[in-house]
Amino acid sequence: MKKVGFIYDDIFLKHNTPQWHPECKERLISIINTLKGSDIWNDLIHIEPQKADFKDIEAVHVHSYVERIKTFGKGYADPDTYISEGTLEASLYAAGAVIEAIQRCHSGDIQRAFCAVRPPGHHAEANRAMGFCIFNNIAVGARYAQRIGYKKVFIIDFDVHHGNGTQHMFEEDDTVFYLSTHQYPHYPGTGSESEKGKGKGTGFTVNIPMSAGSGDEEYIYTYRNTVPRLIKDFAPNIILVSAGYDIHIKDPLSQIRITEEGLKNIIKGILSGAEVPVVFSLEGGYDLQALADSVLLTVKELLVDSD
Repeated sequence: MKKVGFIYDDIFLKHNTPQWHPECKERLISIINTLKGSDIWNDLIHIEPQKADFKDIEAVHVHSYVERIKTFGKGYADPDTYISEGTLEASLYAAGAVIEAIQRCHSGDIQRAFCAVRPPGHHAEANRAMGFCIFNNIAVGARYAQRIGYKKVFIIDFDVHHGNGTQHMFEEDDTVFYLSTHQYPHYPGTGSESEKGKGKGTGFTVNIPMSAGSGDEEYIYTYRNTVPRLIKDFAPNIILVSAGYDIHIKDPLSQIRITEEGLKNIIKGILSGAEVPVVFSLEGGYDLQALADSVLLTVKELLVDSD
């Protein structure tokens, strides 16, 4: 059995969104309740997140944007993204959870990790909040990983929405590989197959658009064939995963139709790609029970050796 860290704290519930908002604290409550009621809760290494320093945040976000968030107050930072009194603190701990997971992998305490965090991160651009996201948790983690010695970072994003923020932060970088599967066309409008990076980063961004109605067949092929090959070719020192469960057939915000079987193969495909540390961080997923069940399935797969 692998040593798997589970990073969570009630601080993430302090990010309050309006009652109608799909990105709500009940998402994490459902996950925690489901995992606590499972037979694997005690197999996990439970870890409290650290709070990210602003220098960690500014490794990927511009200073003026970070200052704006510090003094924002309450309200909408963009048409979808709400900031409450507790949002800044929750956001720093969300990025810090990924940092903590990477640090624990580096020290040998764990081999894999799941960060149950909110707000999510992959839409956050260097200079603006977007799509429920304030700070880009996975991007912050990638730069931190490189700072402590993981020179080559492979990012996989299986959220139903393209991670525009993450792609843009690394599209000119040949030391960070960004791979995304996502419904296309769909919010936020980016992520066409032609987007392959820029300058020396050309070829280190791979987008695999999925049409509405795609499901297990398309995803299983991609994650059992293409993804392991790309990981092997890049030979990363660590893999970071933007884990968005809005690909689930029951999710209200997409038209992708992934079942338990499809998700299991997505996770197995990621884990079979390389024997390096793997850190998952929660992104989307808006059907509460489907989300919780999907995270439970993911964590179970993290605990077992790859096939």
